[in-house]
Amino acid sequence: MGVVTKRSSMTFFSNPRDHYCHRVRIVLAEKGVTVDIVDVEGNDKPEDLAQLNPYNEVPTLVDRELSLYQANVIMEYLDERFPHPPLLPVYPVARAHSRQLIHRIERDWCGNVDALLAGTEKEPALAKRRKELRESLIAVAPVFIEKPFFMNEEFTLVDCAVAPILWRLPLLDLDLPAKQCKPMLEYAERMFSRDSFQASLSEAEREIRNAL
Repeated sequence: MGVVTKRSSMTFFSNPRDHYCHRVRIVLAEKGVTVDIVDVEGNDKPEDLAQLNPYNEVPTLVDRELSLYQANVIMEYLDERFPHPPLLPVYPVARAHSRQLIHRIERDWCGNVDALLAGTEKEPALAKRRKELRESLIAVAPVFIEKPFFMNEEFTLVDCAVAPILWRLPLLDLDLPAKQCKPMLEYAERMFSRDSFQASLSEAEREIRNAL
């Protein structure tokens, strides 16, 4: 869980409140990569971001002449560029399974998470999304009994996608039943206590839980 190894210098354009950017920051911290993080919020964007990313958005990673965007692409690049510790399984079947889990997280959870965090929909629609997300989280909670990480014996990119969402539950105004979700909540505390997770947090993200 060390996060102090100096390996490279690169620039990461990151929204300090965005859970997709948070995924990448966890990977960077897990790998111990030296990185310059440029905070980008709202419409206050650096002039060169549009040249680096045709969509003029974050997350965007710049490594020498290479510019990458889209969180999962960046995470996999970092895992290959800095192979230790590995954050995807070695074997193709297991790697495909991990990628599919991330896809399912995005299909089943992220649409509702994004809408709730944005808060631009009217309350009946938000309440419906909150109910759907809550029910989905409760349904998957027993899975966390089986292994120390999300359906794996080792920490993987899947955990990098799940942990930022669980960290934001207070922002989502989503209260999970302690008894039914005990394995998931215990998993969340394990993830939050990792050195890499703590190192990944922006000040804005720390405030989410400091207020509790």
